[in-house]
Amino acid sequence: MTTYCDFCNALPPDDIQRVYHDTQYGFPLREDNLLFERLVLEINQAGLSWLTILKKAEGFRRAYAEFDLETVAGFGEADRLRLLSGPGIIRNRLKINAAIENARRIRVLQGEFGSFRAWLDAHAPQEKDAWVILFKRTFVFTGGEIVGEFLMSTGYLPGAHSPLCPIFEKIESQKRP
Repeated sequence: MTTYCDFCNALPPDDIQRVYHDTQYGFPLREDNLLFERLVLEINQAGLSWLTILKKAEGFRRAYAEFDLETVAGFGEADRLRLLSGPGIIRNRLKINAAIENARRIRVLQGEFGSFRAWLDAHAPQEKDAWVILFKRTFVFTGGEIVGEFLMSTGYLPGAHSPLCPIFEKIESQKRP
């Protein structure tokens, strides 16, 4: 069976998927806006390839104000319409609404816990099934695959890289959440 690591490590060093694999996937994120960005990207990947999302990542950053939580939480109907017509992102009403609503919910968590990261840390470590239940209670448009990939890609769940992958040791040497 070919793993994500096998697939990416066979790509040229400058391939967009290889760069993501080698520099971002599984590495712990510390900043709330970066965590929010990853959550939005994972939600938007649902039903699509990750390559599609990586190619549109810069468009997402522009469309969602560099994933500034306060700004996105304040988006209104005009912003929704702008996003629905913007060619640089996935123009899906449910996913756009989820980004805005989840920004608002993260702002509430920031008020209660000090940060989104602190909320995540307060619930770590957990098994994936417990995380999925927690995310479904807390956020919108978050199923098992989205939650699992979000948590693996941000270092909250193990399994992002196989032990034979050269990136595995880099991640293991970093302090996990």
